[in-house]
Amino acid sequence: MRALLVHPRTPPSYWGFQHSLPIAGKAASLPPLGLLSLAPLLPKPWELRVADENVADVPDDALRWADVVLLTGMMIHAQPMRALMARAKRLGKPTVVGGPAVNTDPGLFPEADHLFRGEAEGRIDLLVRSLETLGDRAPRILSPETEERPSMQIVPTPRFDLIDHRPYASMSVQYSRGCPFQCEFCDIIEVFGRKPRTKTHEQVMAELDALRATGYRGSLFFVDDNFIGNRVAVAGLLPHLTAWQEQHGFPFEFYTEASMDLATKPELVDAMVRAGFTSVFLGIETPSPEALKETHKLQNLRLAPSEAVRRITQAGLEVYAGFIVGFDSDGPEIFAIQRDFISALPVPVAMIGLLTALPGTQLTRRLEKEGRLRVVATGDQFDRPNFHTTMDERTLIEGYGQLLAELYRPESFYKRCENLVETVGKPKAHLRMRPGSLRTLLRTLWSIGLRSPQRGEFWRLLWRTLKRAPHALPRAIILAIQGEHLIRYTREQVLPRLRRALDSLPVEKRAGGAVAAEVAAPQPL
Repeated sequence: MRALLVHPRTPPSYWGFQHSLPIAGKAASLPPLGLLSLAPLLPKPWELRVADENVADVPDDALRWADVVLLTGMMIHAQPMRALMARAKRLGKPTVVGGPAVNTDPGLFPEADHLFRGEAEGRIDLLVRSLETLGDRAPRILSPETEERPSMQIVPTPRFDLIDHRPYASMSVQYSRGCPFQCEFCDIIEVFGRKPRTKTHEQVMAELDALRATGYRGSLFFVDDNFIGNRVAVAGLLPHLTAWQEQHGFPFEFYTEASMDLATKPELVDAMVRAGFTSVFLGIETPSPEALKETHKLQNLRLAPSEAVRRITQAGLEVYAGFIVGFDSDGPEIFAIQRDFISALPVPVAMIGLLTALPGTQLTRRLEKEGRLRVVATGDQFDRPNFHTTMDERTLIEGYGQLLAELYRPESFYKRCENLVETVGKPKAHLRMRPGSLRTLLRTLWSIGLRSPQRGEFWRLLWRTLKRAPHALPRAIILAIQGEHLIRYTREQVLPRLRRALDSLPVEKRAGGAVAAEVAAPQPL
């Protein structure tokens, strides 16, 4: 059996950094870890190939080679996944779809011959048997009916050898699944559960060994949705990570995601920094206590968010953060509150989204009961909300667009960069210079220092960093590279899409005593 494992092209997004990747000399941000993790679960006699459309187009010859095409992706990948399935169908190749999108909404993929929902470890017997022996008689749903979640201790080492690591800006591994909290809008706890499951430290070291054996050196993303979900377990892992890094000369620079209450555990932050972690993504969401209580994100109330960010940053971890507007308790004043709050933080990369009701979440179940759902979420953050909001929808979209426009003005972004480099603590791990760093620096000086509209802000940032915090110079250069995408993507794609969303809004007017709807005139953002 010959299986082609395909990851579709990612549409432009804030996290895609598509405008930054050429400066870094890369084609994609991250590898398709889900496919690399699926590969060792498939029968050893099978011939496997991994294709990532973010690195290279998938030609028809690759599809012809395969006996079956296995695809994965998130909701934003639905259209490119469907296009790939259509091509496979024309060539007579059966398709199996798994991963986050099909878990969220299996109805997105009517073209798929087969669907697989949930985690794969210990659950793929039906899939293998169907593809090997049943053929056209195989059921469409190839995942077992049981909802039992597998132990992470049966997860094998991903097949890093199936890809070339060189086109990727970073590589990735996974330590845990699940989160102990109950945020109303989050689908992670619905998919992976509220009891975090972890790998053993032996498994993690084996994965680092396998990745190092490929020749890769550089940044490594622990993709856990909450790395500290099981604090006892992660506290036991970190000394092993530190020892491994020391033994091998710190080949990797780690980053991850965590809940904001990490700031209340300084010993854990310190252990992460010593192991080689340099940044962490936090779901800050909002400075509004009312909104946090409303959505059951009570862990963010344990410490003032500005103080939490300050503590983590001064300890040596750069904070990336997510924010949300459009909670039921949000009024029109929230945009100015969020703007002032974020502008004062040492958080250059601030991802702000409209609240979305994802399928299967507590939020969606509540809104269904209240009769407020409009459509199923598509993963598009820059369209109308998929539910009837308490704030006037036009006010919400206009305010959201103005907030993004302000925060990603070059002056605003670089001011937060300056705040970061002057706040962040010195690294405690002896991290290596990344391979290709000199080439990246030269491309940065040419692309940003000489040609970019942001070149003035760039040189001011470098001068200020050299003068006040020379240890943060590598961070400043990386932030400038990321800023080229964030600033340009906001201006060229996000704001026009929000204008189109505003143009599509119905407005009510009275005509002869009746209320009629008409399309609103375009509004500036």
